[in-house]
Amino acid sequence: MNKNRFQVVLLVAAICCNVQWTVGQVKADDLKNGEQATSHKKRYLSPYDSVNAWIVNEKSDHTFKGETKKDWKRWRQNFDTKLREHLGRPPKRVPLDPEVLETIDCGDYVRQKVVYNTEKYVSVSAYVLIPKGLKAGERRPGVLAAHGHGRGKADICGLPDTPERAEYIKKLNYDYAVQFVRHGYVVVAPDWRGFGERSSPADWARPNRDPCNVNYMATGYLGYHLLALQIWDGMRTVDYLQSRPEVDPDRLGVAGLSFGGTMTTYLAALEPRLKVACISGYLSTVKNDAITMRGKGNFCGSQYMPGLLTIGDIPEVAGLIAPKPLMVEMGQQDMCFVIDDARAAYARLKQIYRAAGAENHLDVDEFAGGHVWSGKKAFDWFSKWL
Repeated sequence: MNKNRFQVVLLVAAICCNVQWTVGQVKADDLKNGEQATSHKKRYLSPYDSVNAWIVNEKSDHTFKGETKKDWKRWRQNFDTKLREHLGRPPKRVPLDPEVLETIDCGDYVRQKVVYNTEKYVSVSAYVLIPKGLKAGERRPGVLAAHGHGRGKADICGLPDTPERAEYIKKLNYDYAVQFVRHGYVVVAPDWRGFGERSSPADWARPNRDPCNVNYMATGYLGYHLLALQIWDGMRTVDYLQSRPEVDPDRLGVAGLSFGGTMTTYLAALEPRLKVACISGYLSTVKNDAITMRGKGNFCGSQYMPGLLTIGDIPEVAGLIAPKPLMVEMGQQDMCFVIDDARAAYARLKQIYRAAGAENHLDVDEFAGGHVWSGKKAFDWFSKWL
């Protein structure tokens, strides 16, 4: 190739490169003040964009689609295995070493404050409510009452610290631990990690940071998911409840509102000793509400289930409760877990119970109210099955 032809080739190549560069990019001189250069290709820059793109384009591996008992048994084994895998390793078991710290006469029942160990460096504070009038050697069914966000066990045991808190408890009908003991059950109400007497120091979380998320990440540095540890504490609380001389160890149930509904869902799903449950103000979906613009991130570190959408959603977790009796409460004016999504989640749950041959073991209390404990059907439900 002679020198002139070589120069022509270089010139053509330079022109082509320049054309390719100018087509693919916007010149800075062409942008108006404040404008940003953008790609013509589909890009997902924010976590919101990427998460929602996954939701739109991908499918969960174990969303229940079956109809027969055979379908249900196969699905249940697979989903249960995957759920436990995503929760991660449990802590090592230690002796409970329980103590009764105080005993208070509350008129028609006795309230004890107790503490017990669930792992090497972890203790649980709880109230035990015992109905009066038990005969010598009599054993009553037991209920684990799971609290939601707030002041922990104190709220559901009807122990406000201010007049405003008393009004809040009344508004939410939130003292369901007391309501259960007055229906004749021995009730244990533990503080979950990060709540009540188990709250981390307020100064540990910087301003405008959710303490639930700080607690979650702190336990993550030790190799655990916080929800898995909450479930572990719940299972060890069942150990403690069974050890009580007033409790029939074969007749145990669980109930709770909001985050208490979260704990009820996972404990009833994963703890076989819990025979009946009431999920209040929680049955819903992450995919169609909690993670959407309406839900505005309606989740926190205390109840975040890692990897859930890769295997299913909340209805599938609740579906693991089948064939055990389950009552679901949902308020028509609940703005935390909206009714349309709750109804859709319940329909999916009902499909699982139907396939399990246990449709009559599932019921719903849909009431004209908000994010509150109803109890209109729950106590008759527990009496029927427990």
